[in-house]
Amino acid sequence: MQLARVIGSVVSTRKSDRLVGLKLLVAVPIDMDSMQEKGSPFITVDTVGAGEGEIIMWAGGSSSRQTDLTTSKPVDSAIIGIVDYVDIGGQRVYDKGAWAK
Repeated sequence: MQLARVIGSVVSTRKSDRLVGLKLLVAVPIDMDSMQEKGSPFITVDTVGAGEGEIIMWAGGSSSRQTDLTTSKPVDSAIIGIVDYVDIGGQRVYDKGAWAK
């Protein structure tokens, strides 16, 4: 699992029938040391109701097809959790409640 921030969404009216009904989001990886965005954005399937601006946990490759919504679907990235807070070395480096204020 890795962390990323949701930065947008993707709408595709023409796609594989096996993707119909799945919510597609754009996310950018997060550096765990700084909690800053790093790397290139990617498209991921939302399985938990994530929204723009949220920090999410995601899985890639075959692990992304282990959810009820993505089993046997042509998916290589899935959001599997929404992060409430991150503690590293006894210090809180991210708190969703503090960020939302």
